[in-house]
Amino acid sequence: MAGHSKWKNIQGRKNAQDAKRGKIFQKLSREIYMAAKSGGIDPMMNPSLRLVIDKAKAANMPNDNIDRAIKKAGSSGDNEHYDEITYEGYGPGGSAVLVYALTDNRNRTGTNVRTLFNRNGGSLGESGSVSYMFDRKGYLVIERAGLTVDEDTLLEQALEAGAEDLETSEEVFELYTAPEDFTAVKEQLEEQGYVFAQAELTMVPQTLVTLTEEQNEKLQSLIDKLDDDDDVSEVFTSAEL
Repeated sequence: MAGHSKWKNIQGRKNAQDAKRGKIFQKLSREIYMAAKSGGIDPMMNPSLRLVIDKAKAANMPNDNIDRAIKKAGSSGDNEHYDEITYEGYGPGGSAVLVYALTDNRNRTGTNVRTLFNRNGGSLGESGSVSYMFDRKGYLVIERAGLTVDEDTLLEQALEAGAEDLETSEEVFELYTAPEDFTAVKEQLEEQGYVFAQAELTMVPQTLVTLTEEQNEKLQSLIDKLDDDDDVSEVFTSAEL
């Protein structure tokens, strides 16, 4: 993963996401609901729910919203159901685009996603067409401001905790883990006093694609419009935005 900084892409999209905070909370509520419905409403006994709650808190989602979604999942009279669907396609410049959705209407979501690809310089592909280009990884970000440890110390502690890789920039340290080790690494480093600016399971491209400025703008437009769709929960790309 040398040379790959997911943090740059995250920061580049943060301002746009801040403007759509209400929609983000709605999507997170759906993810919390699904995690609690499938694995139980106790975060201590449900690692998936614990991860989504951490994600919601990182997005400054109010605790009342989180609690409401969990209680709804635990209600015996609730019959909502969402399907998890993955869409794979190509954006401008041959960039790979991976889209995860939670939907109560497969036909609606499939039509919307295909239309967005077609109208924004991309094309929807078959299942398996681009997913092999990504690796599932745990991703942890520690901001360097105010941090007293140096890179070598953090690397040693991270590797001892089970992390696979550490990348350094002027602003942050980025840690990558195997997905099955993510929670253990996160909790062990938290016990040592580290605070994470970002902590999530993510998809990391094996190879980054460099685009022209025009292609970059078109891809960003595609990603923004996909993010705007109520059913789309996550979008990943192999392009260096």
